[in-house]
Amino acid sequence: MPHLLSGPPPMTRPAAPAIPRSADVAIIGAGIIGLSIAWRLARAGLAVALFERDGAGEGTTFAATGMLAAAAELEPGGETLLRLCLESQRLWPDFRDELEADSGLSIDYRGEGTLVVALGREEVERLRFRHDLQRAAGLATQWLNGYAARELEPGLRPNVSAGILCAQDHQVDPRRVTAALLRALLRNDLHRDVHLLEHCEEVSLVHEDGRVVGIRSGEAVCRAPVVIAATGAWTASAGFLPEGMNVPVRPLKGQALALRSDQGPGIGHVVWTGEVHLAPKADGRLVVGATVEEAGFDDAVTAGGVYALLEGARRVLPAIEEMQVEAIWSGFRPTSDDDAPIIGSAGPKGFVLATGHHRNGILLAPATAEAICGLVLQGEIPGWARGFGLERFASPNRKEPA
Repeated sequence: MPHLLSGPPPMTRPAAPAIPRSADVAIIGAGIIGLSIAWRLARAGLAVALFERDGAGEGTTFAATGMLAAAAELEPGGETLLRLCLESQRLWPDFRDELEADSGLSIDYRGEGTLVVALGREEVERLRFRHDLQRAAGLATQWLNGYAARELEPGLRPNVSAGILCAQDHQVDPRRVTAALLRALLRNDLHRDVHLLEHCEEVSLVHEDGRVVGIRSGEAVCRAPVVIAATGAWTASAGFLPEGMNVPVRPLKGQALALRSDQGPGIGHVVWTGEVHLAPKADGRLVVGATVEEAGFDDAVTAGGVYALLEGARRVLPAIEEMQVEAIWSGFRPTSDDDAPIIGSAGPKGFVLATGHHRNGILLAPATAEAICGLVLQGEIPGWARGFGLERFASPNRKEPA
């Protein structure tokens, strides 16, 4: 993933540990989903081995904007996924407080809300449809006329003709969340039995008597009664899946950029249009994202992508014309065939999936971690997370998660 933007100051990590001979749980993938699951399991007293193909948090998580946007993301037919998103939104404040306490780091959780806007009269009807959908789903979003939207964000262009204030749609800085998770996991005074194994390019499952019993990396084997795949966009192509297992997850490319000005980001809320979203960060950056491209794992930053982002941002916020382009990057959303995550046991006993989170990986991290912890510790997925298993794709007449 090419990028020009550095993340939070790098934390000092201990020397790369040897692969442990055993663990209670082995996790493949150290993006925000894998890290969150590992942190929650370690907090519960389990020994955790975490295997990552690159550096922890350097893939999709590093590229994400960090929106916790259950209402703004709602699409027709998405009511079941909405319930999971709202549960995770409810979990986020406690997740934040515990993570900041464990790590001693701020994750830049911002609660100003998200403003979805229409530019010109022709977009108002589409925005009204979105608001009607939100209200039908029971979401407490607020319709604003153009004057009220511009009063809330005075920097917006005069052609902003209406808006929806999604007050409960907050945001975090994913890079700060990653740094906090890593510090919390690697603090010896909190968790003495956590092993982070980075740059493990090839791993495979170890099978015995029809079940998964661990992970092999190179010549070393880590035995574990539970193996969790949190490998995001790479799940289907990683090469370790049990024989015959099809996990319908593909990469959906997104390009994004960061702007900066001495006068600050120019807005206080996350602002959405039909083309882009703009997210102000505490360090003064304005993150503009993101394109949606079916491009496989082609991570090239393109002139067309950058132009679309800048033009989309300029249409709503004229101040961006004077801002410096600080960084441009690309990443891959892990998108399942129905845009919902795949969470739960799959295939042979001992193997668990936590993948396919599409645009909602940051939002759904607390709920996914809670659900997987319920499966590992109590033997079952919580009721609010059921129906998101791999088995839903097996039926020729499959329905959305229920």
